[in-house]
Amino acid sequence: MPRLLVRPPSPALAGGEVTHLERVPVDAELARAQWTAYVEVFRDRGWRVTEVPASDEHPDGVFVEDVVVVFGEVAVLCRAGAPSRRGEAASVHPVLSLQALEVVEITTPATLDGGDVLKIGRTAYVGRSARTNSHAVAQLRSVLEPRGWRVLEVPVTRVLHLKSAVTALADGTVIGFPPLVDDPTLFDAFLPVPEAHGNAVVVLDDTSVLLSAGAPRTAELLRARGLDVVTTPVSEFEKLEGCVTCLSVRIRDRS
Repeated sequence: MPRLLVRPPSPALAGGEVTHLERVPVDAELARAQWTAYVEVFRDRGWRVTEVPASDEHPDGVFVEDVVVVFGEVAVLCRAGAPSRRGEAASVHPVLSLQALEVVEITTPATLDGGDVLKIGRTAYVGRSARTNSHAVAQLRSVLEPRGWRVLEVPVTRVLHLKSAVTALADGTVIGFPPLVDDPTLFDAFLPVPEAHGNAVVVLDDTSVLLSAGAPRTAELLRARGLDVVTTPVSEFEKLEGCVTCLSVRIRDRS
């Protein structure tokens, strides 16, 4: 059974970090309702959901994907690029131990946000962004390459994280909104989508994906490829450069 780690949004969500977008009002009550609906999508599909302890003092704590990236049986605990977010990891570490995962920590001078890691098969594309530096790429290589992973660094200059620009379908096709992607040719297969919020999908299973309700044309495009597209509203998180990927950590069945 696939597993999901999530953290409830902080009442102070509106004070979260904003880098590439202009700050606009965020409705914390609506955000909580959207988060609940998001989690229910996974429950309805048979995922086992674990809530990480709330971290109300961290406005960005709901974006739990930035804190940890899971590679099979190894969980890499990140060191946030934004100093204001570095306290988020403390409450995540004990939860990882309960998931029977080996925990490896990124250490200074490296900074790594999980939103900068895109996994396709046994390849990890790592965005070199304002939040993730070359030291982190080197540390990931030292951890992952002996375990059979390939780590490739890619530039990220137009958005906050790599997965703010591109994500991948189950067949390995990378999707993205071209104006936000530095170099689509770095990926073996690239499918342009027509909306900025359409770049982010979560693969639910081999034939189903989760997509923001704010990308209806992208939903049509993916359905035309034979995919079952589930949509959910995440507008309040999108105002803070969030998306459907960064609201959870997915731990998939191991072969």
